[in-house]
Amino acid sequence: MQFKMRRNLLVPIALLAALAPAGRAAESVTLRNGFEVNCHHHAQIEGRVRLYLSPGEDNYLEVGPDEVSTVELVADSPAPPASEDAPKAAQDTKLSPADLGEILATAGKVHNLDVDLLASLVKAESGGNSRAVSRTGARGLMQLMPSTAAGLGVSDSFEPQQNVRGGSAYLDELLTRYHDNMALALAAYNAGPATVDKYHGIPPYHETRAYVARVIHEFNRRVLAREAQARQAVASSVAPLR
Repeated sequence: MQFKMRRNLLVPIALLAALAPAGRAAESVTLRNGFEVNCHHHAQIEGRVRLYLSPGEDNYLEVGPDEVSTVELVADSPAPPASEDAPKAAQDTKLSPADLGEILATAGKVHNLDVDLLASLVKAESGGNSRAVSRTGARGLMQLMPSTAAGLGVSDSFEPQQNVRGGSAYLDELLTRYHDNMALALAAYNAGPATVDKYHGIPPYHETRAYVARVIHEFNRRVLAREAQARQAVASSVAPLR
């Protein structure tokens, strides 16, 4: 497992294994605090509601009945719906790799963040679609919630430079808050820092654990590819001895 970032961020292999998703979500449960949990199914047992994160009965999150706001059935791996206020022609707008790379490189330089980490987060959040909108209302390349965007000074989350600038600043804040623990910072980016603080670590939510694992795996893949390319460039630049 290799990481190459500003302050030697490390995530143990065992943690990645623990974060691996056990099954697909079949229900979307919205709690009264505003947090959304994707679970396989739920049941009311002894006056409490259990949100099962996998098909079995052993992996669950327990909450009080008064904490549940709504429960909705969802399809496997639902695609984020297009924004109603976004023109149809722009609903699947992707920047060219070069343009996106330049935006990420600029933001990474400002916040001393590895560009491969930013690229991995963008891939997980929006797939590079600058007009992406989640079912909870997060927008743009780095999926900023309106309140978060406003606090970061982002006036238009669909504008790529603004969105990446704001999302990078937010990730930088989270890495500082969690002493450069990448896994905790990513969990907070997905579920909110209050939830991470509540559980004193990565919360036991299927969606959040799968998200953290997905971003870290993609980041590792990119770093290894970058290092292999650098070694190849060095080897090709050295003239063979005769």
